[in-house]
Amino acid sequence: MTLVTVLLVAGALVGIGVWGALAQQSFVMLMMGIELMVNGAILAAAGFWAHAGDGGPKGQVLVIVAMAVMAVEMAIGFALVAAVYRARQADLTEDIGSLKG
Repeated sequence: MTLVTVLLVAGALVGIGVWGALAQQSFVMLMMGIELMVNGAILAAAGFWAHAGDGGPKGQVLVIVAMAVMAVEMAIGFALVAAVYRARQADLTEDIGSLKG
């Protein structure tokens, strides 16, 4: 794959993620949009590293670490969404005015 192809796919992922984050009302869909944006950024970084690198595994390690950090971040985010849903019985962003207990 060429760098242009990788960047087009990464740009498409970021664009779909922006739409998903801005157009949806559900917290779960909002977080999925954010995850798509981060995946697009990781793909672009991996593409640049593969294009400009010396062929070593440093870029692959960077991508794996970034994906692991993103997975932990999303797990914490989904746990917070589940906690808010249990407390308020609301999944839509409009239904939650504040997080005061």
